[in-house]
Amino acid sequence: MISSYLPSVLNFRGKLLEAIAAKGYQIVVIAPNHAEFPEQVQRLQQLGYQLVDVPMQRTGTNPVADLKTLFALYRAIRQIQPDILLSYTIKPVIYGTWAAKLAKVPQRFALITGLGYAFQRTQNQRQGMFQRVIHGMYKQALAYSDKVFFQNPDDLALFRKLNLLELNKPAVVVNGSGVDIARFEEVPLPVQPNGVIKVAFLLIARLLGDKGVREYAEAAKIIKAQYADVEFHLVGWLDQNPSSIRQSELDQWVIDGRLHYWGRLQDVRPAIAATSVYVLPSYREGTPRTVLEAMAMGRAIITTDAPGCRETVTDGDNGYLVEVKSVESLVQAMQRMIAEPEQIMEMGKRSREIALNKYDVHRVNGHMLQEMGLESSC
Repeated sequence: MISSYLPSVLNFRGKLLEAIAAKGYQIVVIAPNHAEFPEQVQRLQQLGYQLVDVPMQRTGTNPVADLKTLFALYRAIRQIQPDILLSYTIKPVIYGTWAAKLAKVPQRFALITGLGYAFQRTQNQRQGMFQRVIHGMYKQALAYSDKVFFQNPDDLALFRKLNLLELNKPAVVVNGSGVDIARFEEVPLPVQPNGVIKVAFLLIARLLGDKGVREYAEAAKIIKAQYADVEFHLVGWLDQNPSSIRQSELDQWVIDGRLHYWGRLQDVRPAIAATSVYVLPSYREGTPRTVLEAMAMGRAIITTDAPGCRETVTDGDNGYLVEVKSVESLVQAMQRMIAEPEQIMEMGKRSREIALNKYDVHRVNGHMLQEMGLESSC
């Protein structure tokens, strides 16, 4: 498995690797910057996985650095001689698949977990050129894949429309990364001293503009002016990304009292337990893991009618869908929750049911193993 960010291996693919290892396969994880994540290295090694460190800039676009990444991946793969390779996120998919093709790996799989900055529409000509280059690299890499996994049908349709995926190339839509419903247990909603459900909103995300963080902060300002007791919570961290929120923006939101900022959490369960409605105003996702975690814990959801997000919510059933980039639409959905707090409980129960029936990590991983031909022990 090739990853661009070592902590994501256990957080997002940990249960998948466990399921593969249980079939008798030896696991090798290729990822950069091991020295920065000693705890994750130790945990992976304790599970019996072999780790290989390669240079890789997760967000950079330096062609010389990326060429070094390609050659380092090729050398590592040649030495390992794997039977099967699975890569996810943009650079592992592109450079990892190229390297695996050159190293003659028998089976090569790619997992598209989200599209991000390279697929945002823009009027800037330089960015447009950047997008065209990335699209061309994706197209060539996916041509070398045996099968491509997507986490929502919109991303698959877009890749077909943009001709990044050949019509005869096998592609499968899976229900995101799934959620560990045993770890993310349903917990009671927070209540006020009078026994009424406390309305407290929560957003967990990298602090990027395209996660809808600014819309969330603006909606919080509007709602707080009308309902001073309603709480808005934020969990996340600033990221080296072109759409990152500025530190000064975050500081101002905290200073003016609109947001309670938790910082970055290794375990988000306490934040979900302390709040009653989960909000993700993202512009586009693969399938948002934080939404699935909140659903598993029995929380009503407000998210955008956008690819990856819309699959998690049936409007009016387990939450509300709002317009992308619309503060007004977001405020209206929040006001409906505030006006009828009893629906928060009913929607939360439906979220838990959906998580159990559709997003259980063992179901999702079983589907992937079957599609990869790993359903039988080796």
